[in-house]
Amino acid sequence: MKWDRLDEEACSMSRTVSVIGDRWTLLILRDCFRRIRRFDEFQSRLGITRHLLAERLRKLVRQGVLRKVVYQERPKRYEYILTQKGLELHPIMMAIVHWGDVHMADERGRPVLHQHKTCGHHFDPVMTCSVCNEPLTAKEVHVHPGPGADKSKTLLPSLEQQAMD
Repeated sequence: MKWDRLDEEACSMSRTVSVIGDRWTLLILRDCFRRIRRFDEFQSRLGITRHLLAERLRKLVRQGVLRKVVYQERPKRYEYILTQKGLELHPIMMAIVHWGDVHMADERGRPVLHQHKTCGHHFDPVMTCSVCNEPLTAKEVHVHPGPGADKSKTLLPSLEQQAMD
């Protein structure tokens, strides 16, 4: 598997990593979900070089995760707004944040709390089955080849699954 060819793999994880699989892209997306939209705001918040930021934003626009919208004509300046495809990354971002809250927070606790607007409570993201609504854990999930699987490769259970079964 070659890093620059992940988007060609018959694997949803590989294809997703080809879009969001570097630290700067994840941090740019984090800021997008915090409603940061302008190039200079991203740069000052992240401390990323202009070249690297421009490259990551171009890729996210090309992949349809962000759209570029003019907010000023002279000089021409743009905002970067999450598309529906980008908004659908929210569960992934929340899962990463939750893992960090559980495993990486220091003695002071979580650096950011997430509040559900509807009920007003702070929450932890949970994953549930889309059919029965029961919570999902790694031990309760089995992987099987799907219609888009590469027939030339055998899907082997992951090491975690082998250890859990």
